[in-house]
Amino acid sequence: MNLKKSIILMLLATILPGCASYDKSIYLRDDEILEKAQQQARLYEYRVMPKDELTIIVSTSDPASSVPFYRKIGQGKDQASTTQGIGDAKLLNYLVDNNGYIDYPVLGNLKVEGLTARECEALIREKLQAYLSEVPNVTVRSANYKISVIGEVSKPGTYNVNDERINIFQALAQAGDMTLFADRDDVHLLREDSTGKRTVVHLDLTESDIVLSPYYYLQQNDIVYVKPTKARVRSNALSSNGSIWISILGLITTITSLIVVAIK
Repeated sequence: MNLKKSIILMLLATILPGCASYDKSIYLRDDEILEKAQQQARLYEYRVMPKDELTIIVSTSDPASSVPFYRKIGQGKDQASTTQGIGDAKLLNYLVDNNGYIDYPVLGNLKVEGLTARECEALIREKLQAYLSEVPNVTVRSANYKISVIGEVSKPGTYNVNDERINIFQALAQAGDMTLFADRDDVHLLREDSTGKRTVVHLDLTESDIVLSPYYYLQQNDIVYVKPTKARVRSNALSSNGSIWISILGLITTITSLIVVAIK
């Protein structure tokens, strides 16, 4: 029995030092730093990037006049729409190409990369006034804004963002939050910019100044990777080799029993 207790204590001594301390298990420490920091009072806004898909709706007091400025799914590029107004038609999303342009009916190629949704609406509204007798109502929304969260979270996966804005904590909440074995002070953010350049950013979520970081708000197609702690790696190794440990423990117990019998 004493031998078994010794082995258990040895295993605990191996595992416990790798367990995260309390300070590394909480979010947003030292929040008083936010009161002292010079914060720029500006809300985050989504900006269009290549490979985005945009839903664009144009409406006027006369529905027939807005018909030429949208395309339905299955309708050819040069095929005129015959339906009066939008009605129940399923609209075709507009893909932003690698150069930042969309091919819009009547207006042709429009440069939208780097614009906010409101700026896109203003651009299209201005271009349409040459073809309409009134100022149209234009609505632009991202149809494929999504982020991915993987690693030590409860529900890893890819999540759609409906309101075109999400911060790192909201993304983790979508994924069911980090597990107890997550490394909170070194979360990896994989981001690809409009030129295709990929970068990995290291985020410490235990410090309150994370909310001041330019990476606090996520962009479309960002990937958040939550690393496991050393304790998780060790526990996985022990679990995968559980039968080996049991066999070794049994062998040691048998040998010890034989030695005790021989001594007597």
